[in-house]
Amino acid sequence: MKKKKIAVLASGRGSNLQVIMDAIDAGYIETGEIRVVISDNRDAFALERARRNGIEHLWIDPSVYDTRREYDHAVAGELEKRQTDLVVLAGFMRILSPDFVRRFYGRIINIHPSLIPSFCGEGYYGGRVHRAVLDYGVRVSGATVHFVDEGTDTGPIILQQVVEVKQDDTVESLAERVLEVEHRLLPEAVKLFCQDRLRIEGRKVYISGDGAR
Repeated sequence: MKKKKIAVLASGRGSNLQVIMDAIDAGYIETGEIRVVISDNRDAFALERARRNGIEHLWIDPSVYDTRREYDHAVAGELEKRQTDLVVLAGFMRILSPDFVRRFYGRIINIHPSLIPSFCGEGYYGGRVHRAVLDYGVRVSGATVHFVDEGTDTGPIILQQVVEVKQDDTVESLAERVLEVEHRLLPEAVKLFCQDRLRIEGRKVYISGDGAR
């Protein structure tokens, strides 16, 4: 099977990027390769991770574009030049424009640190998600990998896993356990995509093959 060309968009330290790179190096993801890492943050450690692994990396400065649409058009152009098959959002702190999503629909995946549709949508990111979980008093949280659509955290769900919320949890302790789950789910979702085992029908994602969830 021909390897899928993967692009990773990241704004921060890139821990989810690292687990994908590690999964590829270990042979867990056999049919995919990261061709480029793109960031909107010049100082993102994700770019350094890519450099250390010999992966092409680009900082595309949002300040030189007048609109979100223009910025996304520039990013999309770089992806299309590299014939990108899959776009992975790994802590990318920008909401993608509808034009970008339509251009790559069914080929963009994101990971969110809660069980969608709870504690998601505009304004729910990073520690804000875990703070909202603790303030509400729910007993479980988790992580979700989903395809990206034109909404915010509203696309079809690929994988989810529950994380227990403990009575003495802090934002930091809950975030740490959720991140461990993110680091398992995201490489699995990338692997399934690269094996052509994901099919979207309406709001549902069907996974084909043995051992599918």
